[in-house]
Amino acid sequence: MKALIRILFLALAFSSIMANPAMAQEIRVAVASNFSGAINALAHRFEIEKGHRVTLIFGSTGKHYAQIKNGAPFDLFFAADIQRPKLLDEEGIAVSESRFTYAIGKLVLWSPVLVDGDEPIETILQRGDFEKLSIANPRFAPYGKAAQEVLEDLGLWKKFQRKIVRGENISQAFQFVKSGNAAMGFVALSQLKRPELPVSGTIWDVPETLYTPIEQQAILLKNSEAAAEFLNFVKSAESLEVIRGFGYSTP
Repeated sequence: MKALIRILFLALAFSSIMANPAMAQEIRVAVASNFSGAINALAHRFEIEKGHRVTLIFGSTGKHYAQIKNGAPFDLFFAADIQRPKLLDEEGIAVSESRFTYAIGKLVLWSPVLVDGDEPIETILQRGDFEKLSIANPRFAPYGKAAQEVLEDLGLWKKFQRKIVRGENISQAFQFVKSGNAAMGFVALSQLKRPELPVSGTIWDVPETLYTPIEQQAILLKNSEAAAEFLNFVKSAESLEVIRGFGYSTP
């Protein structure tokens, strides 16, 4: 009797899967590190609502681009710039007409402690009497490129070369400051606005006139129904509200 019940159960499970082949598909998403908090929240909601599994792989936009060019098995790419998704589109590696702007990032200068009483952190930056300044590597990370533009505009880029420590991506740049290995650092505002990880300290909202706007685009890499569904989910009004809650602007 138990054997018969088991056979019936397996038959029902098999017929259910055959009736709904899209059930529990895995979506592999390459994501720029700055967007980790927001996309974790979005992926969690999507999994509950749609039943698909979202696997997130974080890193710098430049490194992800190189991996995708070399055949990395990603379904979606959430970059921290326009340039790499546009290149993938033009090179025929991505799905045509799937590219869109999902967020506009904000660069801030952050120190976890008041470096010198109540003196503005931007004044301390310009004076330069600190040991280390953390930024993401400008070669691979758009937030690092923006930080370089700010320092060049302020006339500090060449002067600070021995002070600068470069993280492979914006997450590593953030960790250098958080761990005390750098006195301050240029990070993404979204890293300081994570509800589950309150961040204290001193912040300078870097004027957006000092760097090229950090317009972040996503693109579909494979003709996957589940992946396309996730892109549409991110475009929804509810998802855009979540994104704005992490310190981004939206188009």
